[in-house]
Amino acid sequence: MRTIALLSLPAVLATLVACAADVGKDKVAATVEEVPAATAEAKPAEAAAPAGTALAVDTTKSSVRALGAKITAQHPIDFPDFSGTVTVDGDTLTAIAFDVQMATLVADAEKLTSHLKTADFFDVETYPKATFASTAITAGAEGDATHTVTGDLTLRGTTRRVTFPAKIDFGTGEITASTEFVVNRKDFGIEYPGRPDDLIQDNVALTIAFVAPRS
Repeated sequence: MRTIALLSLPAVLATLVACAADVGKDKVAATVEEVPAATAEAKPAEAAAPAGTALAVDTTKSSVRALGAKITAQHPIDFPDFSGTVTVDGDTLTAIAFDVQMATLVADAEKLTSHLKTADFFDVETYPKATFASTAITAGAEGDATHTVTGDLTLRGTTRRVTFPAKIDFGTGEITASTEFVVNRKDFGIEYPGRPDDLIQDNVALTIAFVAPRS
């Protein structure tokens, strides 16, 4: 007797719907590592201040965005309430830092916006802020990028050390910094799988663009 393999209903449904493209396609994947123990245990006051002058990011000209996806669709997410600084010593970038107020996030659908704020995803009531603080910035990177940035990214209360390329432009009146890279959401404790017939991709693309006036 032949054995006939039967597909589950979710698998059948998944084959009948259009699949969203992988958000990580043609994008740089950040290197994600555990924060070194010595750094994780250090007190904030023990961290050496970066050399140079800290310039506030003009949030009206800057943006912090993400792109996630499930089987059937991609979903852009905007984080409108944030602050940031870039620190420069002459024409050398020495530090980048930013804080994001996660409760202000806005997705492309009202229901999704509400769901992303719950414990299934960012749990904004428990973890109201996402933060990044660079630990090293070096000149040189692949493609159009000019620098390689390493720093500690905290999402949903989980901190990982990430490394990614960035494009920095030292203009006369302002400094611009931009990057787009991909991280795995599960590295930051975001495990919710989605519906069985519409699973959520692990990859999330982050796009950050900062403009910091020199005066």
